[in-house]
Amino acid sequence: MSEHLPADQGTRDVFVRLSALIYAGADEADVYQAIVDAARRLVDGCERASIMLKRRDRFVTAASTDDVARLADQIEREVREGPCYDAVLDEAYQHDTDLTSGTSPWPRFTERVLAETPVRSAIGYRLFLDGDKVGALNLFADEPGALTERSADQGAVLASFASVALMAVRAREEAATLRLGLQSNREIGKAVGLLMAAHHMGAEQAFGVLRRTSQELNMKLTQVAEEVVRGQEQQFGSTSSDGQR
Repeated sequence: MSEHLPADQGTRDVFVRLSALIYAGADEADVYQAIVDAARRLVDGCERASIMLKRRDRFVTAASTDDVARLADQIEREVREGPCYDAVLDEAYQHDTDLTSGTSPWPRFTERVLAETPVRSAIGYRLFLDGDKVGALNLFADEPGALTERSADQGAVLASFASVALMAVRAREEAATLRLGLQSNREIGKAVGLLMAAHHMGAEQAFGVLRRTSQELNMKLTQVAEEVVRGQEQQFGSTSSDGQR
């Protein structure tokens, strides 16, 4: 059975830890895993959970609590229906508290899940990134009726947090890319300036020298610029040492 914390304090503690993980720079996979693990602690009746994301034209499981949840995702992908699959495509969350009732909205999914897994109750919530539906959080239970309306409300809070986490991870990645770009531009700018000073050429001509060298050596422009800067620094160091002798 799931281990749940006292509602108010437990929920706060888990979200504080999740937030700390995100903003401490944990990678994307660790963040997803922390969210599905938290589902078992925060959602009444939840025994298993997964996150399935839509990447280009295919769905992939980004994290799961166990092999059963991962298998349920795989079944959804194969039959092209189920709580997670439909949550990505539709506007509302998907909830079937009792998959054994014979009234499931996902007959192909339900038939296989009942035959191949212990799952008997499921909920799927869509996840957003910049307003686009990019995936879903899946919650599973092994007892019919275990995922109640209260469970659905608790899961909705976690799904909202998961969407915020997606945005935070994306923002952090974009910031890292921007920093790398700025660093690259600084190195290129230094190299252009050094070439201009050393060879009495204009900025456009100096940049052309870097670009041609990059193409001829099959090296990135930034790498060529770094080598130019490193070479000049070594030369200045040698000159300084010679002057002291």
